[in-house]
Amino acid sequence: MWVPVPRQGIRRQWVKRIQWGVLFGLMVLIYGSHAPLIALTKVDGQVPFNPSSCVVMIELAKLLISLATLVLTGGTSALNAPPPLILVAPYAVPAILYALNNNLVVLMQAYMDPSSYQVLSNLKIASTALLYSFCLGKRLRPAQWLALGLLMCAGVCHTYSSLDLEDPERAEAKGSPRLHITVWGLFLVLVYCCVSGLAAVYTERVLKSQRLPLSLQNLYLYVFGVAINGLSSFSAVGSEKSFLEGYSGVVWAIIAGQAANGLLMSVVLKHGSGITRLFVISCSMLVNALLSWVILGLQLTPFFLLPVSMIGLAAYLYYR
Repeated sequence: MWVPVPRQGIRRQWVKRIQWGVLFGLMVLIYGSHAPLIALTKVDGQVPFNPSSCVVMIELAKLLISLATLVLTGGTSALNAPPPLILVAPYAVPAILYALNNNLVVLMQAYMDPSSYQVLSNLKIASTALLYSFCLGKRLRPAQWLALGLLMCAGVCHTYSSLDLEDPERAEAKGSPRLHITVWGLFLVLVYCCVSGLAAVYTERVLKSQRLPLSLQNLYLYVFGVAINGLSSFSAVGSEKSFLEGYSGVVWAIIAGQAANGLLMSVVLKHGSGITRLFVISCSMLVNALLSWVILGLQLTPFFLLPVSMIGLAAYLYYR
Protein backbone atom coordinates (compact mmCIF):
# COMPACT_ATOMS: atom_id res chain seq x y z
CA MET A 1 0.00 0.00 0.00
CA TRP A 2 1.36 3.41 -1.00
CA VAL A 3 1.81 5.83 1.89
CA PRO A 4 2.07 9.50 0.92
CA VAL A 5 5.09 11.42 2.25
CA PRO A 6 4.09 14.48 4.34
CA ARG A 7 4.62 17.78 2.58
CA GLN A 8 6.84 19.02 5.43
CA GLY A 9 9.08 15.96 5.00
CA ILE A 10 9.48 16.65 1.28
CA ARG A 11 10.26 20.30 1.95
CA ARG A 12 12.83 19.30 4.58
CA GLN A 13 14.51 16.93 2.10
CA TRP A 14 14.73 19.66 -0.53
CA VAL A 15 16.13 22.17 1.95
CA LYS A 16 18.77 19.65 2.98
CA ARG A 17 19.69 18.93 -0.65
CA ILE A 18 19.97 22.64 -1.43
CA GLN A 19 22.18 23.19 1.64
CA TRP A 20 24.50 20.36 0.63
CA GLY A 21 24.53 21.65 -2.95
CA VAL A 22 25.54 25.14 -1.85
CA LEU A 23 28.19 23.66 0.46
CA PHE A 24 29.57 21.48 -2.34
CA GLY A 25 29.59 24.39 -4.81
CA LEU A 26 31.45 26.68 -2.41
CA MET A 27 34.09 24.05 -1.70
CA VAL A 28 34.62 23.31 -5.39
CA LEU A 29 34.95 27.03 -6.17
CA ILE A 30 37.46 27.61 -3.35
CA TYR A 31 39.51 24.51 -4.20
CA GLY A 32 39.49 25.36 -7.91
CA SER A 33 40.54 28.99 -7.38
CA HIS A 34 43.53 28.10 -5.20
CA ALA A 35 46.14 27.51 -7.94
CA PRO A 36 45.07 30.48 -10.15
CA LEU A 37 45.24 32.79 -7.14
CA ILE A 38 48.73 31.58 -6.28
CA ALA A 39 49.73 32.19 -9.91
CA LEU A 40 48.49 35.78 -9.60
CA THR A 41 50.81 36.40 -6.63
CA LYS A 42 53.98 35.39 -8.51
CA VAL A 43 56.64 37.99 -9.17
CA ASP A 44 59.15 37.11 -11.90
CA GLY A 45 57.87 33.53 -11.80
CA GLN A 46 58.46 33.17 -8.05
CA VAL A 47 56.04 33.11 -5.12
CA PRO A 48 56.90 36.23 -3.04
CA PHE A 49 55.74 34.85 0.31
CA ASN A 50 56.85 32.06 2.63
CA PRO A 51 54.54 29.05 1.87
CA SER A 52 55.03 27.49 5.31
CA SER A 53 53.97 30.73 7.01
CA CYS A 54 50.86 30.74 4.82
CA VAL A 55 49.95 27.26 6.10
CA VAL A 56 50.36 28.46 9.70
CA MET A 57 48.15 31.49 9.03
CA ILE A 58 45.46 29.25 7.49
CA GLU A 59 45.49 26.99 10.56
CA LEU A 60 45.40 30.04 12.86
CA ALA A 61 42.43 31.50 10.97
CA LYS A 62 40.53 28.20 11.31
CA LEU A 63 41.36 28.12 15.03
CA LEU A 64 40.10 31.68 15.62
CA ILE A 65 36.89 31.08 13.63
CA SER A 66 36.25 27.86 15.57
CA LEU A 67 36.75 29.69 18.86
CA ALA A 68 34.44 32.52 17.77
CA THR A 69 31.77 30.00 16.72
CA LEU A 70 32.06 28.23 20.07
CA VAL A 71 31.58 31.55 21.89
CA LEU A 72 28.60 32.59 19.75
CA THR A 73 26.88 29.23 20.27
CA GLY A 74 27.37 29.36 24.03
CA GLY A 75 29.70 26.37 24.19
CA THR A 76 32.50 28.03 26.18
CA SER A 77 31.54 26.05 29.28
CA ALA A 78 33.49 23.16 27.76
CA LEU A 79 36.65 25.25 28.16
CA ASN A 80 36.22 25.96 31.88
CA ALA A 81 38.27 22.90 32.81
CA PRO A 82 41.15 21.22 30.94
CA PRO A 83 39.73 18.39 28.80
CA PRO A 84 40.91 14.83 29.46
CA LEU A 85 44.01 13.89 27.51
CA ILE A 86 42.32 10.77 26.13
CA LEU A 87 39.65 13.03 24.60
CA VAL A 88 42.02 15.53 22.99
CA ALA A 89 44.99 13.35 21.96
CA PRO A 90 43.30 11.82 18.87
CA TYR A 91 43.07 15.30 17.31
CA ALA A 92 46.86 15.53 17.15
CA VAL A 93 47.08 12.67 14.65
CA PRO A 94 45.45 14.49 11.67
CA ALA A 95 47.71 17.51 12.24
CA ILE A 96 50.80 15.27 12.19
CA LEU A 97 49.61 13.44 9.07
CA TYR A 98 48.81 16.64 7.16
CA ALA A 99 52.15 18.20 8.19
CA LEU A 100 53.90 15.04 6.96
CA ASN A 101 52.07 15.29 3.63
CA ASN A 102 53.02 18.96 3.20
CA ASN A 103 56.68 18.02 3.60
CA LEU A 104 56.32 15.01 1.28
CA VAL A 105 55.00 17.26 -1.50
CA VAL A 106 58.15 19.38 -1.27
CA LEU A 107 60.46 16.35 -0.98
CA MET A 108 58.93 14.58 -4.01
CA GLN A 109 59.81 17.44 -6.36
CA ALA A 110 63.47 16.36 -6.21
CA TYR A 111 62.64 12.89 -7.56
CA MET A 112 60.10 13.67 -10.29
CA ASP A 113 58.79 16.49 -12.44
CA PRO A 114 55.62 18.37 -11.39
CA SER A 115 53.51 16.81 -14.18
CA SER A 116 54.36 13.26 -13.09
CA TYR A 117 53.43 14.23 -9.54
CA GLN A 118 50.08 15.59 -10.70
CA VAL A 119 49.29 12.38 -12.61
CA LEU A 120 50.38 9.95 -9.88
CA SER A 121 48.80 11.93 -7.03
CA ASN A 122 45.42 10.79 -8.38
CA LEU A 123 46.19 7.45 -6.74
CA LYS A 124 45.04 9.03 -3.47
CA ILE A 125 41.48 8.51 -4.70
CA ALA A 126 42.08 4.75 -4.65
CA SER A 127 43.91 4.83 -1.31
CA THR A 128 41.17 6.93 0.33
CA ALA A 129 38.41 4.65 -0.98
CA LEU A 130 40.20 1.50 0.22
CA LEU A 131 40.89 2.96 3.67
CA TYR A 132 37.34 4.33 3.86
CA SER A 133 35.94 0.86 3.19
CA PHE A 134 38.40 -0.97 5.46
CA CYS A 135 38.70 1.40 8.45
CA LEU A 136 35.13 2.69 8.60
CA GLY A 137 33.46 -0.54 7.54
CA LYS A 138 31.62 1.16 4.67
CA ARG A 139 30.77 -1.32 1.93
CA LEU A 140 30.68 0.21 -1.53
CA ARG A 141 28.61 -1.14 -4.37
CA PRO A 142 30.41 -2.28 -7.57
CA ALA A 143 28.95 0.76 -9.35
CA GLN A 144 30.48 3.03 -6.69
CA TRP A 145 33.91 1.42 -7.10
CA LEU A 146 33.55 1.99 -10.85
CA ALA A 147 32.64 5.62 -10.16
CA LEU A 148 35.79 6.15 -8.08
CA GLY A 149 37.85 4.49 -10.81
CA LEU A 150 36.36 6.96 -13.30
CA LEU A 151 37.29 9.83 -10.96
CA MET A 152 40.89 8.64 -10.89
CA CYS A 153 40.98 8.29 -14.69
CA ALA A 154 39.43 11.74 -15.08
CA GLY A 155 42.24 13.24 -12.99
CA VAL A 156 44.87 11.49 -15.12
CA CYS A 157 43.17 12.61 -18.36
CA HIS A 158 42.90 16.19 -17.14
CA THR A 159 46.59 16.30 -16.23
CA TYR A 160 47.57 14.57 -19.50
CA SER A 161 45.63 17.15 -21.52
CA SER A 162 47.74 19.94 -20.02
CA LEU A 163 51.13 18.26 -20.48
CA ASP A 164 53.64 19.71 -22.90
CA LEU A 165 54.48 16.63 -24.99
CA GLU A 166 56.55 18.37 -27.61
CA ASP A 167 60.07 17.34 -28.58
CA PRO A 168 62.18 16.94 -25.38
CA GLU A 169 65.13 18.94 -26.76
CA ARG A 170 62.87 21.84 -27.70
CA ALA A 171 61.12 21.69 -24.29
CA GLU A 172 64.47 21.69 -22.52
CA ALA A 173 65.63 24.66 -24.57
CA LYS A 174 62.52 26.53 -23.41
CA GLY A 175 63.33 25.69 -19.81
CA SER A 176 60.42 23.27 -19.36
CA PRO A 177 61.18 20.33 -17.01
CA ARG A 178 61.39 16.95 -18.75
CA LEU A 179 59.08 14.15 -17.68
CA HIS A 180 60.95 11.91 -15.27
CA ILE A 181 60.42 9.88 -12.12
CA THR A 182 62.75 7.73 -10.02
CA VAL A 183 61.99 4.59 -8.02
CA TRP A 184 62.39 6.61 -4.83
CA GLY A 185 59.97 9.19 -6.21
CA LEU A 186 57.40 6.49 -6.99
CA PHE A 187 57.74 5.17 -3.42
CA LEU A 188 57.23 8.65 -1.99
CA VAL A 189 54.10 9.13 -4.12
CA LEU A 190 52.63 5.90 -2.76
CA VAL A 191 53.42 6.99 0.81
CA TYR A 192 51.91 10.42 0.11
CA CYS A 193 48.68 8.90 -1.25
CA CYS A 194 48.35 6.49 1.69
CA VAL A 195 48.99 9.25 4.25
CA SER A 196 46.51 11.55 2.49
CA GLY A 197 43.80 8.87 2.54
CA LEU A 198 44.57 7.92 6.15
CA ALA A 199 44.37 11.56 7.30
CA ALA A 200 40.93 12.03 5.73
CA VAL A 201 39.53 8.71 6.99
CA TYR A 202 40.98 9.13 10.49
CA THR A 203 39.62 12.67 10.80
CA GLU A 204 36.15 11.48 9.78
CA ARG A 205 36.30 8.66 12.32
CA VAL A 206 37.31 10.99 15.16
CA LEU A 207 34.69 13.64 14.33
CA LYS A 208 31.89 11.07 14.17
CA SER A 209 32.94 8.95 17.15
CA GLN A 210 32.80 11.77 19.72
CA ARG A 211 29.53 13.47 20.57
CA LEU A 212 30.96 16.95 20.89
CA PRO A 213 29.97 20.21 19.15
CA LEU A 214 31.77 20.49 15.82
CA SER A 215 33.16 23.90 16.75
CA LEU A 216 34.82 22.37 19.84
CA GLN A 217 36.22 19.48 17.79
CA ASN A 218 37.58 21.97 15.25
CA LEU A 219 39.15 23.91 18.10
CA TYR A 220 41.03 20.80 19.23
CA LEU A 221 42.05 19.99 15.64
CA TYR A 222 43.43 23.43 14.85
CA VAL A 223 45.23 23.97 18.15
CA PHE A 224 47.39 21.03 17.13
CA GLY A 225 47.44 22.26 13.53
CA VAL A 226 48.84 25.65 14.55
CA ALA A 227 51.34 24.11 16.98
CA ILE A 228 52.73 21.45 14.64
CA ASN A 229 52.82 23.60 11.50
CA GLY A 230 54.24 26.49 13.53
CA LEU A 231 57.09 24.31 14.80
CA SER A 232 57.68 23.04 11.26
CA SER A 233 57.75 26.60 9.91
CA PHE A 234 60.07 28.07 12.54
CA SER A 235 62.40 25.06 12.51
CA ALA A 236 63.05 25.73 8.83
CA VAL A 237 63.91 29.34 9.39
CA GLY A 238 66.69 28.95 6.85
CA SER A 239 64.29 30.59 4.40
CA GLU A 240 65.38 33.98 3.09
CA LYS A 241 61.82 35.33 3.51
CA SER A 242 60.49 36.62 6.84
CA PHE A 243 57.22 35.27 8.22
CA LEU A 244 54.83 37.82 6.66
CA GLU A 245 57.06 39.05 3.85
CA GLY A 246 55.38 39.32 0.45
CA TYR A 247 51.82 39.16 1.76
CA SER A 248 49.32 40.98 -0.46
CA GLY A 249 45.54 41.18 -0.76
CA VAL A 250 45.54 38.08 -2.95
CA VAL A 251 47.57 36.12 -0.37
CA TRP A 252 45.11 37.08 2.37
CA ALA A 253 42.27 35.99 0.06
CA ILE A 254 44.01 32.62 -0.32
CA ILE A 255 44.29 32.29 3.46
CA ALA A 256 40.62 33.21 3.97
CA GLY A 257 39.48 30.79 1.26
CA GLN A 258 41.53 27.86 2.48
CA ALA A 259 40.44 28.47 6.08
CA ALA A 260 36.79 28.49 5.00
CA ASN A 261 37.32 25.34 2.96
CA GLY A 262 38.88 23.50 5.89
CA LEU A 263 35.93 24.37 8.11
CA LEU A 264 33.43 23.37 5.42
CA MET A 265 35.27 20.08 4.96
CA SER A 266 34.89 19.33 8.66
CA VAL A 267 31.11 19.72 8.21
CA VAL A 268 31.24 17.19 5.36
CA LEU A 269 33.30 14.71 7.40
CA LYS A 270 31.08 15.13 10.48
CA HIS A 271 27.68 14.90 8.80
CA GLY A 272 28.44 13.38 5.41
CA SER A 273 31.11 11.19 3.86
CA GLY A 274 34.81 11.50 3.12
CA ILE A 275 34.11 10.26 -0.41
CA THR A 276 32.42 13.62 -1.05
CA ARG A 277 35.86 15.16 -0.56
CA LEU A 278 37.13 13.18 -3.55
CA PHE A 279 34.35 14.53 -5.75
CA VAL A 280 35.09 18.07 -4.53
CA ILE A 281 38.76 17.71 -5.47
CA SER A 282 37.93 16.21 -8.88
CA CYS A 283 35.35 18.88 -9.74
CA SER A 284 37.75 21.59 -8.57
CA MET A 285 40.19 20.54 -11.32
CA LEU A 286 37.61 21.65 -13.87
CA VAL A 287 36.99 24.95 -12.07
CA ASN A 288 40.77 25.40 -11.87
CA ALA A 289 41.07 24.95 -15.65
CA LEU A 290 38.19 27.33 -16.40
CA LEU A 291 39.52 30.04 -14.06
CA SER A 292 43.02 29.61 -15.52
CA TRP A 293 41.49 30.10 -18.97
CA VAL A 294 39.66 33.27 -17.88
CA ILE A 295 42.31 34.79 -15.60
CA LEU A 296 45.63 33.47 -16.92
CA GLY A 297 44.79 32.90 -20.59
CA LEU A 298 45.29 29.12 -20.49
CA GLN A 299 44.23 27.48 -23.76
CA LEU A 300 41.63 24.73 -23.33
CA THR A 301 41.45 21.89 -25.85
CA PRO A 302 38.49 19.69 -26.83
CA PHE A 303 40.21 16.94 -24.80
CA PHE A 304 39.07 18.91 -21.72
CA LEU A 305 35.51 17.63 -22.31
CA LEU A 306 36.60 14.03 -21.63
CA PRO A 307 37.41 14.46 -17.90
CA VAL A 308 34.27 16.63 -17.56
CA SER A 309 32.15 13.78 -18.92
CA MET A 310 33.94 11.18 -16.78
CA ILE A 311 33.37 13.14 -13.56
CA GLY A 312 29.69 13.63 -14.43
CA LEU A 313 29.28 9.91 -15.09
CA ALA A 314 31.15 9.06 -11.86
CA ALA A 315 28.82 11.29 -9.81
CA TYR A 316 25.77 9.65 -11.42
CA LEU A 317 27.05 6.14 -10.73
CA TYR A 318 28.05 6.84 -7.13
CA TYR A 319 25.02 8.80 -5.93
CA ARG A 320 22.19 7.22 -7.92
